[in-house]
Amino acid sequence: MARIVAADDDETPQFHSISPVSDSTLGQLLKNVSDVRKLAIGDETPLHDGDELTNTVPFVLSFDNLTYNVSLRPKLNFRDLIPRRKTEDPELAQTVTPNTKTLLNDISGETRDGEIMAVLGASGSGKSTLIDALANRIARGSLRGTVKLNGETLHSRMLKVISAYVMQDDLLFPMLTVEETLMFAAEFRLPRSLPKSKKKLRVQALIEQLGIKNAAKTIIGDEGHRGISGGERRRVSIGIDIIHDPILLFLDEPTSGLDSTSAFMVVKVLKRIAQSGSIVIMSIHQPSHRVLGLLNRLIFLSRGETVFSGSPASLRPFFAEFGSPIPESENLTEFALDLIRELEGSNGGTRGLIEFNKKWREMKKENNRQPPFTPPLSPLNLTLKEAIAASISRGKLAAAIPTSATTAATALTVPAFANPIWIEIATLSKRSMLNSRRQPELFGIRLASVFITGFILATVFWRIDSSPKGVQERLGFFAFAMSTMFYTCADALPVFLHERYIFMRETAYNAYRRSSYVLSHAIVAFPSLVFLSLAFAATTFWAVGLDGGPMGFLFYCLIILASFWSGSSFVTFLSGVVPHVMLGYTIVVAILAYFLLFSGFFINRNRIPDYWIWFHYMSLVKYPYEAVLQNEFSDPTKCFVRGVQIFDNTPLGVLPEGMKLRLVDSLSRSLGTTISSSTCLTTGADILTQQGVTQLSKWHCLLITVAFGFFFRVLFYFCLLLGSKNKRK
Repeated sequence: MARIVAADDDETPQFHSISPVSDSTLGQLLKNVSDVRKLAIGDETPLHDGDELTNTVPFVLSFDNLTYNVSLRPKLNFRDLIPRRKTEDPELAQTVTPNTKTLLNDISGETRDGEIMAVLGASGSGKSTLIDALANRIARGSLRGTVKLNGETLHSRMLKVISAYVMQDDLLFPMLTVEETLMFAAEFRLPRSLPKSKKKLRVQALIEQLGIKNAAKTIIGDEGHRGISGGERRRVSIGIDIIHDPILLFLDEPTSGLDSTSAFMVVKVLKRIAQSGSIVIMSIHQPSHRVLGLLNRLIFLSRGETVFSGSPASLRPFFAEFGSPIPESENLTEFALDLIRELEGSNGGTRGLIEFNKKWREMKKENNRQPPFTPPLSPLNLTLKEAIAASISRGKLAAAIPTSATTAATALTVPAFANPIWIEIATLSKRSMLNSRRQPELFGIRLASVFITGFILATVFWRIDSSPKGVQERLGFFAFAMSTMFYTCADALPVFLHERYIFMRETAYNAYRRSSYVLSHAIVAFPSLVFLSLAFAATTFWAVGLDGGPMGFLFYCLIILASFWSGSSFVTFLSGVVPHVMLGYTIVVAILAYFLLFSGFFINRNRIPDYWIWFHYMSLVKYPYEAVLQNEFSDPTKCFVRGVQIFDNTPLGVLPEGMKLRLVDSLSRSLGTTISSSTCLTTGADILTQQGVTQLSKWHCLLITVAFGFFFRVLFYFCLLLGSKNKRK
């Protein structure tokens, strides 16, 4: 008994029973089914050989009446601010701009395994929108119409398992080699129970299929690092998404930005993928003659409507009957696209071509029907799940594996995620660290900035004494040092912003869980924070002359590490919210400035107005600042103001020493106590009370700072959960 399972991201996998399909029965059912369907619907693509059919399970993807409208934001004009009298004049009513725009209007078509369907049209015609609609990248409820595979409606959870989507942009880690990139994709998409040797074999076979064997050991590269060519990058992007050998493959303009030869090589790879038993659907702007020879079905769109649907061989008779014959020397698609653009600019638009396409399709169907007419057969008369199970048994969908060696032919599973969460975390961490290790200059610059900041602070606040002036200097040092920890973390902002679309592509089809990415992101970031904390603490603690000895230094290191941790988590959370690096930097700098303002250094907690006191407790700088103050001033035996030092930082501080002694003696007689030049007047506890640091111990401040780090990581997870659905609304 075969089983297929598909589950949502965080749901428990559900298993469905499927009747077993024997090889002999399947071979008999496969024979001539695809050819019968082609003859029945008037398809002009070549028929298959009978022997070839028995190697794959036929799949037919059909879509009917796809319609997609989007709401337009009304433009605010000055005249709209002036109240106007309502009118019932229909002519005036027609001049009102509609609040919706139709991107797809009643689009229908069909394609099957072994074929490439190409969607063509000018920019803005709806090519990418149609690909998104078929790939379930439009939110439920926004799209009208049906998408079916073998006559059964495709649901989101099943589509994620059996399909792949290749974005238009090449989103790759620049410092990984081609082989490493594909191997990591195999680790994500192929199950843990599959031996690593077999995963390597799958990667090597895919490299051969993609035609990039010579570039296997070359890094991907970017603007600052020389790597593979543009055509090879595009093929690697395709390879990442087909590592599990999907049944459905969707591509958004895979030849965009490539020269003619590179584009031909990419489509040639797609042809081999289709011939292995997949359905390939892609958008393409303007294919060359050689590329056109590799395509099986074409759909031309104009402003969201179908103006042609059929095989490339049908283009000449179609436009000849329309009254615009294609010259022999003309490229078929170039002529068609030029004619469509010309019609779009005319008064009548493409309405005539749209209506002619509908009549032409109906006429071709009638001409190919021979009585008695036999309606199209359902492929093998199998259910969709049975067909998928049979396809898996023939090597498709590598993410599906036998549950045991003895039940390889009868028990198949396709879980929502190929690996458990700890494998995902380990693989993500390994990939990130490998990519970072090959760019040591990034961490080097960050470490150097911390060393330089620490050196400047150490030399400016060199060996601060315990006088009243020294107390003020220590307070200034701590406020600046703790805020520096958070500003230094701002360089973590571009990390996720650069990886955002890689993350969205990989999680869209359940390569790994979002929670795995969040945990991996934190694990990879933490070791560098330890080195930065030790570097800053060692540079400043003894040079400034801070108190506390070895235990004081240990706590100083811990609170700096906690500050780096909470600051890094806060910036990471913001990177999940803001879309652009410069906007993110602006927000980070502004918020950190507010945190410093309300930390308690510039204005005492008791002096902050009641309507702003909430910001004081939200300040990330407050808790590290109060922690280092308590670490510094917690020694009850240490005195900071003695005798005549009481006049320091006042206008009386300029008086001669003798005059100060007489003033102290007079003051002691007035108070009825004895105050000598050695009498301690202000201890560390007094300073903490003056600064309003009386509510929390230093260990509580440390724990709260660490907790803030975890809190922002949780918020980052929810940002990814809610903000990376990767679907149009």
